[in-house]
Amino acid sequence: MSAAIIAGVVLAVFSGAALQRVTGMGLGLIAAPALSVLMGPVQGVMLVNVLATINATSNTIAMRANVDWRRVAPIAACLILGAVPGAFLIRAVSPDVLLVVVGVLLLAALSVVTLGKRYVPPIEGTWPAAFAGAVGGFMNTLAGVAGPAITVYAQAARWPKSIYAATLQPIFLVSGALSFGIKEATGAADLAAVASATWGAASAAMVAGIVAGARVATKVPVAAAYRVALGLAAFGGLTALVRGITGLLTA
Repeated sequence: MSAAIIAGVVLAVFSGAALQRVTGMGLGLIAAPALSVLMGPVQGVMLVNVLATINATSNTIAMRANVDWRRVAPIAACLILGAVPGAFLIRAVSPDVLLVVVGVLLLAALSVVTLGKRYVPPIEGTWPAAFAGAVGGFMNTLAGVAGPAITVYAQAARWPKSIYAATLQPIFLVSGALSFGIKEATGAADLAAVASATWGAASAAMVAGIVAGARVATKVPVAAAYRVALGLAAFGGLTALVRGITGLLTA
């Protein structure tokens, strides 16, 4: 893998990890589409799944005082309902189709989060939480982004701001672990396919991003950081979509 690609991986992972520490999500949103384009949708999303699990573990520990575990449980328990079919779909389609899927899922989710959130009616109960978990598991396995699906549910369920960012972290932890574990078990992806140099560079970038995010978390307005994360994610999703379509047309 070229130095330019590794540099792109480092930048995407660092930015995503830093923004996740500030806003509650960001690593999957920013790194997943970027790494899908740089490394391919199978290896790129697999790397994001692993890093997101480690990142969410760190954030869960740091933010544990504000985690509402009763809200975590029904969502986390149903992530597997979407993760399993997502893994088998990866095995059934080509990388270019996966790039299109990554782009479409991300752009659709971002549209709902940004443009449609004001129209989402209030909801409550276990079934909506379970549905959000299944959708989040499917999206995370295919595209490395569980955040938008869970965010839409959290907004509709009127989660208090005081617990929102912290409560997302254990959900991302379970989602990431399930996604890469199921893909590895079913042969949909292979951890060993990612070069050790890439693992090392990405891991170092994630740690640096977590440290940087923790230092600026109280100084940067969450709303501003959130807008930056969504903007970068939209650009990445559009890039993945265009690249996938181009690959299909030139195949």
